[in-house]
Amino acid sequence: MTDHEHRGQAPAGLPERAQKLMAHLQEMRVLQRILGREYDREMAEQRRHDAHVRRLMETNPKGHIEMMRPMQERKALVRELPEALLRHERDLYEEAERLRPAPEVTELGHGPLMAWHVLAEHWVHIAVMPLGVWLIFSPVALAYRSAALAWSDMVSGFLVVVFAVLSMKRVAWAPWANALVGLWVAFAPLAFWAPEPASYANDTLVGILIAAFSVIIPMRTEMPGPDVPPGWTYNPSTWPQRAPVIALATISFFLSRYMASFQLGHIPNAWDPIFGAGTARVLTSDVSRAFPISDAGLGAYTYLLELLSGVMGDSRRWRTMPWMVAMFGIVVIPLGIVSVVLIMLQPVAVGAWCTICLITALFMLIMVAVSLDEVVAMIQFLVIGKRSGLSAWRLFWIGGSLPKAVEDIGLSRRPGPSWTASSWREMLWGASFTWPLLGSALVGTWVVAAPWVFGTQGAPFRFESIFGALAVVSAFVAWAEVTRLLRVVNVVIGLAIAIAAWLFPDMTIAARLSDLTAGLLLIALSVPRGPIRDRYGGWDPLVI
Repeated sequence: MTDHEHRGQAPAGLPERAQKLMAHLQEMRVLQRILGREYDREMAEQRRHDAHVRRLMETNPKGHIEMMRPMQERKALVRELPEALLRHERDLYEEAERLRPAPEVTELGHGPLMAWHVLAEHWVHIAVMPLGVWLIFSPVALAYRSAALAWSDMVSGFLVVVFAVLSMKRVAWAPWANALVGLWVAFAPLAFWAPEPASYANDTLVGILIAAFSVIIPMRTEMPGPDVPPGWTYNPSTWPQRAPVIALATISFFLSRYMASFQLGHIPNAWDPIFGAGTARVLTSDVSRAFPISDAGLGAYTYLLELLSGVMGDSRRWRTMPWMVAMFGIVVIPLGIVSVVLIMLQPVAVGAWCTICLITALFMLIMVAVSLDEVVAMIQFLVIGKRSGLSAWRLFWIGGSLPKAVEDIGLSRRPGPSWTASSWREMLWGASFTWPLLGSALVGTWVVAAPWVFGTQGAPFRFESIFGALAVVSAFVAWAEVTRLLRVVNVVIGLAIAIAAWLFPDMTIAARLSDLTAGLLLIALSVPRGPIRDRYGGWDPLVI
């Protein structure tokens, strides 16, 4: 709370209406303290009457009832008034915040400060040097059978050592160059179709370590300034907030890498617990072979990028590293949605299902839902900076700070101790569960499965597969409160499904009724907004 508010005055610089609201808010707080004292007095009086009440209940039940009625009414009033007052305070505060001028953004030099941390951590650059030497001798030690991959690793190892030495001499771009070399090393086995599993495993592990030691570990340092975006009730960049993405990206990486090993010929079979040979059929289909590299390996590499970008930066990176949040959002959200839709369209393109692919698609949808809030916070920060007269382009690359922390009147969610029960709940701040959205996802899943149940073929089969997959994706994206509005997309999809059920000639009556019912259900389930537990500053009008 500010000094003005402690003295019962509204902060200077507010519009007149906002000053009146803040003054009213101070009156409410005084009344709240009075009600608190009254509540304590009522509880003390209640304890004094407990013995008399027990005797009266035993000797005169009717008199006890008559006596308790006004007491219960008084207790209910004392209990409910503070809650009603708090709700009124919240409404006053939100209206005052809407009237408050946008806070100015100041450039704090986070980019140069982080760059200094990267260069000052000498031990990480020392640790990178043996990794470069390891790469130089790996082709001989591991008996590479690909000359192109062998030369790639030897040249990359030499560059890693050179860039590490330059980093020790505090050449600003050298750590970043080494990180890019590390990412190439991890990608090289896919580019050259590594014929042996040892080279694939070696380059993946060494590439990750080079990128991690070069920039990710040094950039873990916390930057100064406020942690909660203006008008928000929580920080979307904390480690618990990123934990679901990091965990699911890690699992998805290993699942995709297993499928890539099959495509590269390192293992003879691809196991599928539900669809039998479905995974092998998908991985050896003409669609997969159309890619110049292993498409499963490309998926594994994408999950690796998500993992590395998820662990990069401090807990305020929505304003200290906007470029990283943007890259993270691009890798997770648009690329993730496209990959999920492609996976769910496997029956159309290939005519088979892949269990492991569906598992990674589910994980990706969850990652999209829990990542959207951080991207919105980053965009809001750049907009505030632009309105303050600063260069949004410069803020995007070096970050900035707000002049003071967001005022906290008890509405903000504050992170608890590390990895306690509150931390597990904190993981899903900004993504509230609703039964209608779950129902929409299940209806979309049924639409995808219906052609297999009713034997539908041809155009109706393709239509149901596509629109059912889109309904599932829309339901999951709308799970995030900042994109709850996107649930209306399923209204359009449901209408299309219901109408199309009677336009296709080659469908049974059962299949038509199934699609009609599914379409109407999808429309009905997409109308309720569901609970919204948090606030998102200037984004709140879009949370409808």
